[in-house]
Formats: sequence, C-alpha cells, structure tokens
Amino acid sequence: MSRFHEVKTLVDSLEDDMDKFYNKGNKTAGTRARKTLQDLKKLAQEIRIDIQETKNQE
Repeated sequence: MSRFHEVKTLVDSLEDDMDKFYNKGNKTAGTRARKTLQDLKKLAQEIRIDIQETKNQE
C-alpha cells in the first residue's frame, strides 16, 4: 500500500503545477507537470508488474 501513497503524493504535487500552467501560463510549471506525469507513469507500470507477479504466485 505504500506505493499507493506514492501515487497520491505525485497526484497532489501535480495539481499545483497543472493549475499554474493552464490558468497562469507558467511554462516552467508545465515542464514540472510533464516530469511528474512521467514519474507517475513509471510508478504505475511498476505497480502493475508487482500486482501481476503477486497474482501469479497464488
């Protein structure tokens, strides 16, 4: 479950940058948002693999 908390933390940090990029036109926030989304994608893939391995062990 700790990985789920990592996902929540990434999403929470993403919210501020998305707001700054889309509502305030801050291009640097867009760069940070893209990086956070990439990290989120990587983490989601790791979680998917872990779930599949756990499922196959049973």
